[in-house]
Amino acid sequence: MRAEIPAESARLLRLATYASTATAVVLIGVKGAAVFMTGSLSLMASLVDSLMDAAASLVNLLAVRYSLKSADEDHQFGHGKAESLAGLGQACFIAGSAIFLLMQAAERLNHPQPLQQISIGLWGMVFAMAATLSLLAFQGLVIKKTSSSAIRADSLHYKSDLLTNAATITALYFAASGWPLLDPLGALAIAGYIL
Repeated sequence: MRAEIPAESARLLRLATYASTATAVVLIGVKGAAVFMTGSLSLMASLVDSLMDAAASLVNLLAVRYSLKSADEDHQFGHGKAESLAGLGQACFIAGSAIFLLMQAAERLNHPQPLQQISIGLWGMVFAMAATLSLLAFQGLVIKKTSSSAIRADSLHYKSDLLTNAATITALYFAASGWPLLDPLGALAIAGYIL
């Protein structure tokens, strides 16, 4: 039978899933407001990524909770495989978001639109990077102490968010500098990277 997970590890796993889910929800709010105010497709790409993060984090939260259950008659070796299934689910979410973004970017390249209030988008993305870095620091601690595959998978997609956030900031900066096509091109780059 599978050994019981120590109480401290179980507590850290739960905290990591709650922190990830809460971060994703906050980032959805911030990025959603920024998309609404700017009309930026690269920001929309980052928002879609955050929506996928929230879905993946929720799957992780449920999978970790389930995997912490003790062995029973139906699961003699415990419920630990739920974490691996959560990692697979995250991969599917990420691929789906990338395909959606590719379609949106192609549409925006064919029908360009001017951006509004770009500074709000830039500040929103700076906030997103700071929140993501804080979450990654906490997840790193939890991974070190628990070796959780679900938290490791969650951490990997938040690490990729740092790159997508940096690409979004770059696209917004150049769009504000008179290169508006860099906004959908930035979204294409983000979608390609995610995929």
